[in-house]
Amino acid sequence: MNAVILSCSNLAVYVKAAQETCGTDYPVVFLDQTNHVEPSRMRKHIIDTIAGLPEEYDTILVSMGYCGGSWQDISSSKRMVLPRVDGCVSLVMTTSDQFNPCTRQMGHMYVFGGESGGFSIKGIYDALVKERGEEMAGSEFEALFEGYRNVDIIDTGVYDCYDLDFVETVQADADRIHADIDYIPGSNLLLEKLVSGRWDRQFLVLEPGKPVTQSAIFDD
Repeated sequence: MNAVILSCSNLAVYVKAAQETCGTDYPVVFLDQTNHVEPSRMRKHIIDTIAGLPEEYDTILVSMGYCGGSWQDISSSKRMVLPRVDGCVSLVMTTSDQFNPCTRQMGHMYVFGGESGGFSIKGIYDALVKERGEEMAGSEFEALFEGYRNVDIIDTGVYDCYDLDFVETVQADADRIHADIDYIPGSNLLLEKLVSGRWDRQFLVLEPGKPVTQSAIFDD
């Protein structure tokens, strides 16, 4: 297998950790996580990136989830292997070999550390203020986060989720939206299985030309 890993940049440290654990050294091409703002934008980014991959690779190992339909109907001239999860949160929340494509709960926001690209609730607020002005930003911000009551830190073992600076940053974000902070278990299991070739029913293996579909990801 002459494989390349196609990964959301949000999972950079997780891909590195999985390869170190499993003794693999596949080249990695990163997708800019900022494109998650719109699934259509991420979809175009994925298509363009796949089209630019060198011909020498015969297998694409996808380090991300379905992500709001970003992968719908995408195909390649190479074999593709994707975790059968709805997004990166469910990917790092998976702790067993049991198929469960969506592990998130309503009203919960999830943080899983590592190189998260500087995501913060405060950063979103500051961007709204800059774009809309303080008065309009306040109402839009409240509407955006009114449904969240918990901020959960996912303990994957890949990063120090008890680091004081990290926890203080998460706590400040939680306070800003009047949410409680908590810890929940996670792991790097799916990416370790991805890079080591342990592709069971938690993965979608597509031969060249076969498209990704929602039913193939989610249907048991």
